[in-house]
Amino acid sequence: MVSLNKISKLLKLLNCRIKFTLNKMGIKGETSVETSISQFWQLKQLFVAEGENMGKDLFELYKEEEYKAKKHEMEVYREDPSKMAEEIAFHRVVEMFMPEDEKIFSDPYAISFVNPEMLEHMAKNPVETQRKSEELEKLFPGVHNSIIARVRYFDDFVERLANEALEQLVILGAGYDTRAYRIGGLKENVKVFEVDHPNTQSFKIQKVKEIFGSIPDHVVYVPIDFDTQKLDQRLLECGYGPSKKTLFIMEGLFMYIPPDAVDEILSFIVNNSAKGSTVIFDYIPQSVVDGTSDLGVGKNLHNHAKEYKEPLQFGIEEGTLETFLKERGFSSIENVTSEDYRKAYFDGKNRSKEVCSLFLFAHAVVG
Repeated sequence: MVSLNKISKLLKLLNCRIKFTLNKMGIKGETSVETSISQFWQLKQLFVAEGENMGKDLFELYKEEEYKAKKHEMEVYREDPSKMAEEIAFHRVVEMFMPEDEKIFSDPYAISFVNPEMLEHMAKNPVETQRKSEELEKLFPGVHNSIIARVRYFDDFVERLANEALEQLVILGAGYDTRAYRIGGLKENVKVFEVDHPNTQSFKIQKVKEIFGSIPDHVVYVPIDFDTQKLDQRLLECGYGPSKKTLFIMEGLFMYIPPDAVDEILSFIVNNSAKGSTVIFDYIPQSVVDGTSDLGVGKNLHNHAKEYKEPLQFGIEEGTLETFLKERGFSSIENVTSEDYRKAYFDGKNRSKEVCSLFLFAHAVVG
C-alpha cells in the first residue's frame, strides 16, 4: 500500500479530493462521483504504464471512501420510504404475537420497521383493531396467511442453501427484509447484498443501526432505482462477484416492476453468476395485474396496489412458468402453489386457515 502522504499529493494534483469531500458534505460541484472514478481509472492506467504498483492501491482506497460516503448519503436520505414495505413488515409483526403453537416463523426485528404510533393505537383500541382486521380479511381472504407462508418458505430455502457452500445472497427489492440479520449461517459465511430504492433503503439503514448499533459487516447496501438504473452496474460497483455461487431473492418485487425490468434482472443473473446459482421469487397471475381476475380478491389486490401508488405491472399467465424460465436460461424449475405451502405449514391449529391461490412461488437454477 502506498503512503497516505503520496496519495494525498496525487489527489490534490487531480483536484478530486476537494470535490469529493464537497460531495460528501452535500455541496455538489461540477464534477460528479462518476467523473471522479473515471479520472482515477485514468490515473491507475498511468501508474501501470509507468511500472508503478500504487495505481491499484490508490483506486481501491478511493472506492472504499466513495462507498462510505454513499452509505452516509443513504443514511440521511429518508424521503418517502415504501408504504408497501411497511405493510409487509406489519404482517410479520402480527405473526410474532401468535401463540407459539400457531406461529409459523419468528422475526423479532420486523416491529422496528412499523410505525410505533400505529401499533400503540391498535393496542389501545382492540375492538376497532379486530373490526378492521375482519374487514381486511373479507377484502383479501387468505392473503395474510399466504404472505406468512411466503416468508417461511423463503426462510427455509435460504437456510438450506446457506448450509450448501453458498457464497453470496442478493436480495432484490429488499424492503425491510431481515434475513441477513436473523438466519443462521449467513453472517459467518455469506456476503449479503440488499438492493432497493434509496428512499426505502436509507430508512432501513437507520433502523438497522438502531437495532445493532452499527451496520453488520457482512451486509452491503446497494441503492438503485430499477426504472432508471442498471442492476449490473450497481451490483458490480458494490463488490458483487460474478463467479461466486449466489442465491437471488425477489420477494414481493416482480409484480411491481415492468416486464422489461424483470427480463433485465433475469438476464443479469444468468450471465453474471456461477453455474448452479439459484433464484427464488413470488409472482401473481397476469389477470390480477391487468384487472381481469375472476376472483374478487384479485380485483381488490389490483385496486389496493393502485391506491398505494405502487401499481401491479408484471404477472405470469397460468401454466406458463416453466416455459417462461426455460426461455431465459434456467433449469430445475419448481412452481409452488398455494396448496403446496398450505400443506407444508398449515397443520394443527392452523389447518382451517385460508390461503390465497393467487400467491405463487417459484425457484430455479442457472444453467
